[in-house]
Amino acid sequence: MAKVKSLVSELARIRDSLKAPKGQYNSFGKYRYRSCEDILEAVKPLLDDCNLTMSDSVIECGGRVFVKATVTLWFGDAYQSVDALACHPETKKGMDASQITGAASSYARKYALNGLFCIDDTKDADATNTHGKGGAGAGQNSPSKDWGALIMQCESIAQLKALWTSIPAAERGQFEAAKEKAKSVLGGE
Repeated sequence: MAKVKSLVSELARIRDSLKAPKGQYNSFGKYRYRSCEDILEAVKPLLDDCNLTMSDSVIECGGRVFVKATVTLWFGDAYQSVDALACHPETKKGMDASQITGAASSYARKYALNGLFCIDDTKDADATNTHGKGGAGAGQNSPSKDWGALIMQCESIAQLKALWTSIPAAERGQFEAAKEKAKSVLGGE
């Protein structure tokens, strides 16, 4: 008997076959990472009868602007979508407005692809690097950290999750309110 293909089976097939190595290197932070383009290059040959679409929108939440990326895998009329957000700062040193938007779009799309294809970036420096700002990944087990302030510095749900898992369990209770506030601003669950 022939196996009937479905969206779920196709998604599982792609997830099981997908190999998206960390092909980029950040010489400043000295870590390897994968970009949105790396993931797309790896997933396109696996699509077969599926189609992959991506779109962006700009949203405002709590006085902050975010790029919301939506990645959708289609199989016939069936589809599965995943959204991800990236903060869109007004200014960023060395970048003009369109570059800032492009960077936020690429970041959000990368994390939407990660969600759709179950790519785990929790150990990536890209998920924990604060670029010298003292957040997650920098002395994260120190009891002198202001975890509440660090939670509020997160610019994406992925960063919030990475930071939250780095907080010692004994210190989590006092920052539950800050975590919930950050989640509501970032639009996550």
